[in-house]
Amino acid sequence: MAKGMHSPISSAELFVRKPVKAGAGLGGHVVALFDRLATWNERRRQRRALEALPDHLLSDIGISRADADYEAEKPFWRG
Repeated sequence: MAKGMHSPISSAELFVRKPVKAGAGLGGHVVALFDRLATWNERRRQRRALEALPDHLLSDIGISRADADYEAEKPFWRG
């Protein structure tokens, strides 16, 4: 490859998110905030979906109705 030329980026590299380094400035804080909001939203979505599953499907994945209800009652910010 000629000097100054960059290697092509693979499609897998386009979707890899690099961790935000401490002290990355305001942009890093904004990215961290959006990551946190996305995590909370996904957690809420998954808990609602789990709560909506019928008992026979819960038993297929080894979860009792009580376990599903307990998980669904957690606030979105708790892991």
